Amino acid sequence: MPMDVRLLYHTPDPQRSIAAAARLCYSPVGAADLLESMSDEAVRRVLKTVISSGHTSTLEHASYTFAIDGVSRAMTHQLVRHRLASYNQQSQRYVAYDSEPVFVVPPSVAADPVARAAFDDACATAFEAYRAQLDAGVPAEDARYLLPNAMETKIVVTMNVRELLHFFELRCCRRAQWEIREVALAMLALAEPTAPYIFMDAGASCRRGPCGEGKMTCGDPYPKAPKRD
Repeated sequence: MPMDVRLLYHTPDPQRSIAAAARLCYSPVGAADLLESMSDEAVRRVLKTVISSGHTSTLEHASYTFAIDGVSRAMTHQLVRHRLASYNQQSQRYVAYDSEPVFVVPPSVAADPVARAAFDDACATAFEAYRAQLDAGVPAEDARYLLPNAMETKIVVTMNVRELLHFFELRCCRRAQWEIREVALAMLALAEPTAPYIFMDAGASCRRGPCGEGKMTCGDPYPKAPKRD
């Protein structure tokens, strides 16, 4: 199946929620009153101060939950390295596969007929051995050791906005591995309309200034993001 990234849920009115939490530190009234009384312009002013000053802990008061299907185990092994997040993934321990599953094929392999044939043969052989283990009575949790990283999987991830921006900075970069970069770009496209002021310059570091990759830069920076009013 093709990659499918969906935004399941996010904090309602995330920009106002974050601004109210930030403004509370200096307000005689409570966050609930601030949430209702702050004007849109006041919300933008607070967000600009929070983001430009680097006091981004308040961004943790809003979160996003995504469903990600049709990706490889190789990709999710990278994804879960982002530790300030919550994950639930389809289990190879409890899900036993009767028919050959989908295997995610890297573009570089798909473009080379010889490499593609070897890739397909290896995946088919691994799955055949997996099924033989199951048929012999080996538990799925042990037979799964034979399954390749290319096997398709599904995962749900929840990140707060602070971690989400960090994730986008690392994984939207052109130097990121191709599959996780596609996931990150899809997640950013879904998140941006819900909080356009927060996500207006989200993505690789070169959108906001010098490339954060140093000597490893690709040398092809993104167009600069618009400045915050």
